[in-house]
Amino acid sequence: MRRIDPMVRLLLLAIVLATVLPVGGRWAGFAQFVSNAAVFLLFFLNGLRLPRREVIAGIGKWRLLVPLTAFVYIAMPAAGWLLWQSTGQVLPPLLALGFLFLGTLPSTVQSATAYTSLAGGNVASSVVAAALLNILGVFVTAPLFALLAGSSAAPFDGAGLLKVMTILLLPFALGQALQRRLGGWVTGHRQLVVWMDRTSIAIAVYVAFSSAVRQGIWARIEPAGWAGILGGCAALLVFGYGGSWLVSRLIGLDRGDRIAMMFAGAQKSIAMGAPLATVLFPPAAAGVILLPTLAYHLAQLVVAAPLASRLKANVPT
Repeated sequence: MRRIDPMVRLLLLAIVLATVLPVGGRWAGFAQFVSNAAVFLLFFLNGLRLPRREVIAGIGKWRLLVPLTAFVYIAMPAAGWLLWQSTGQVLPPLLALGFLFLGTLPSTVQSATAYTSLAGGNVASSVVAAALLNILGVFVTAPLFALLAGSSAAPFDGAGLLKVMTILLLPFALGQALQRRLGGWVTGHRQLVVWMDRTSIAIAVYVAFSSAVRQGIWARIEPAGWAGILGGCAALLVFGYGGSWLVSRLIGLDRGDRIAMMFAGAQKSIAMGAPLATVLFPPAAAGVILLPTLAYHLAQLVVAAPLASRLKANVPT
């Protein structure tokens, strides 16, 4: 866990490449097509990879799943909304809106499960919880964000719904339908699939940031803006980890499920955030709105490893 996460390296490379060599001009349309194709592939692989039997088996753990779902899709979006409203006078409007977008995202699957395992938590509960939250996220995140942002900030009309269904829902449904035929291939080529995932996310980030760079993102955000991003992410991290841990204690979960709820409740998925931003928002806006999500993703990795190690060291004997 001490080495730099490969996904972090790819994200940083995408941002640097977009800064030095942003795609634009006559290539912008082609780049957006490639990005959309990469997102389609990403959600198709997600559909292949999330086993229905594990999800169905874990649905019975309602004492964990119901409050966790409420925390991820009610409490965290509410916190993101408050950050959007409170920073709107200080930060550029699209950047402040990025906190609301961040709050509505589902949790990660791989890292939430990995840190739950490292902390000595219930890994089976973590896998099922994160999988269910991401399945819900495919259906819930976009309309929830549009509802909270309002039509003026984030119009989500029939065209937007059709785009989400075509690029996100359709490939996910195809992956689920073809799971029996192609699931074995995914299992047998696990490393290749992981890198296909990472590359798809990096392409989405590169295309989004290319548009933002051409719009002068680095000149538009002053030092106070960067401080606002870091401060907002820190506040959401404290709320996410502290709030989910407190809720899990109040409802009487055992220690293993409390750890699973904390990591699934606090962590936010760049795998959903980056593709969704490129689908929902115009190219010029996507990179700016995505900035808080990228900052939060990096911060949660920095926080999660020592926190998991501390929880593991404090296991009751």
